[in-house]
Amino acid sequence: MVKPAIPRRAFTRRRKPVPASLPAAAPAAVRSRPLPAAPLPAVLLAAALLAGCGGAPAAPPASPSPSRPASAPASSARPGAAGTAAASPAPVPVAPGAGALPQTRAFPSTDSAAFHDAMSDLWLAVTTGNPRLGLDAFFPLDAYRQVKAIPDPAADWRARLWFAFTLDVGAAHRLVSPGARLVRVIVPAADAAWITPGGCYNSVGYWHVPGARVVYRQAGQERSFGIASLISWRGVWYVVHFGAVLRSAAAGVVDRPAAGPGVPGPAGGC
Repeated sequence: MVKPAIPRRAFTRRRKPVPASLPAAAPAAVRSRPLPAAPLPAVLLAAALLAGCGGAPAAPPASPSPSRPASAPASSARPGAAGTAAASPAPVPVAPGAGALPQTRAFPSTDSAAFHDAMSDLWLAVTTGNPRLGLDAFFPLDAYRQVKAIPDPAADWRARLWFAFTLDVGAAHRLVSPGARLVRVIVPAADAAWITPGGCYNSVGYWHVPGARVVYRQAGQERSFGIASLISWRGVWYVVHFGAVLRSAAAGVVDRPAAGPGVPGPAGGC
């Protein structure tokens, strides 16, 4: 027996009205500006990195300066308390605002709080692989503007010096194992020299020392690598070339890694 077909009630789906324009999404919070530019065209980058401090730097295109990371928020939680996250590592300010002040002939001390803070920041950058955490240990941009007698010191700082530093921090990070601990930094003070204005395209003098050694303990053994070049500003040592002064390619370099403390130096350079 065939059942009679029951007519289905016609219906239409009601559509929601579409607004004339959708509201713009709120921008995501951004904690900092991006790192220095990114890779330059091959010819310009090679010229900039190969120039070092001994020759007239190439004029690379301008790129944004790295920003200082925000300090980690304070936590009142007890160490090891359940359900709490460890605070992120944060760098220590070295000499805020000093780069905008005039240079002095004060010889940098390795016993000062500024030196210890700078080397702690450098070590933090290496162990995290984040160059921005070492920004306060790096020669200040404002000071470099005063030092260099070239058309655009800021562009040279960003695209040559800072860019090379970021590469070298990455290389050192790959060398150092998790859990390594900083022991000391050896600065060969006897090799330091005052670089007078006019040398190395500079308009302001500064103290320079090559071949400092970063000594650390890893898996129960003491090891080290070098800092190619430290220069001074107002009595504080800053990194200006980390892995190398000159390089054959746009790649990170670790300066003479060694078992034990290694050998500082050699003297020379600017």
